[in-house]
Amino acid sequence: MADHALDLARKVLDSQPFSRLVGARVTAFADGEAVLEVDVRPELHQQNGFLHGGVISYAADNAITFAAGTVLGPAVLTAGFSVQYVRPGVGRTLVARASVVHAGRRQAVVRCDLLTRDQEGGAENLCAVAQGTVLSAAQREGPSDG
Repeated sequence: MADHALDLARKVLDSQPFSRLVGARVTAFADGEAVLEVDVRPELHQQNGFLHGGVISYAADNAITFAAGTVLGPAVLTAGFSVQYVRPGVGRTLVARASVVHAGRRQAVVRCDLLTRDQEGGAENLCAVAQGTVLSAAQREGPSDG
């Protein structure tokens, strides 16, 4: 079942044109957690040669939403999130690891660590932390309000 869920998450990510543009991939998706990875390349840098904050923010948003989707179901939307940059993003791969902190029936609070993996693919350095709230977008069953 976990493999099926991961395959479905990968299809959802691939349906997002911007995710394809940055080359994002989901590498874990289950039990309140999700991991999104992006290979760092020159087109994703800012003027000082570091990974652009917008790419880091994108990864946080998507990883947070995917993690929430493991507990709320597939129809979810980000209600809001914040990101704090702690050091420049330098490395070969950006890794966004998100985990659900609290979930109710209609919303989840999720935290995400954003790390860069070094050129050898081993050591990881924290470059940002994020937290967000994700809402279920599923239609409630029952009589319509109007």
